[in-house]
Amino acid sequence: MEYRKGSHSIYDLKYHVVFCTKYRYRILTGEVALRTREVIREICAANFVDIISGSMSPDHVHLLLSVPPNISLSKIIQYIKGKSSRKLLQEYESLRKKYWGQHFWARGYFAVTVGNVNAEEIQKYIEEQELHHKQNDFKISEF
Repeated sequence: MEYRKGSHSIYDLKYHVVFCTKYRYRILTGEVALRTREVIREICAANFVDIISGSMSPDHVHLLLSVPPNISLSKIIQYIKGKSSRKLLQEYESLRKKYWGQHFWARGYFAVTVGNVNAEEIQKYIEEQELHHKQNDFKISEF
């Protein structure tokens, strides 16, 4: 496992995120899909978010993101959906006709954390740390 480093942190925060087009219109195909992918990559790069993997279906997007701890998941989703919506609607007249209310993405998203360690392993580690620290209680030993 490789950790990412910030100026004051070492982290591995990964999220699986899914969001859909408004009305589940199947429009993420061809040139629009390629441009959507490009715009999402630009937005993530500008915010130091790594896209580990991604998949685009005609009516929704799956992303596996590594997000730095100084930016909330909701904020990065807001950036991705808001900025991509604005750019795509500016660039494609056919989309402006379909989405006349200037909303390209459906409201909301699905997100789940992803990790290499499960809750039981973390709990066991914490309990072992407590035992370890109890044993190392800074007693002064006689020589």
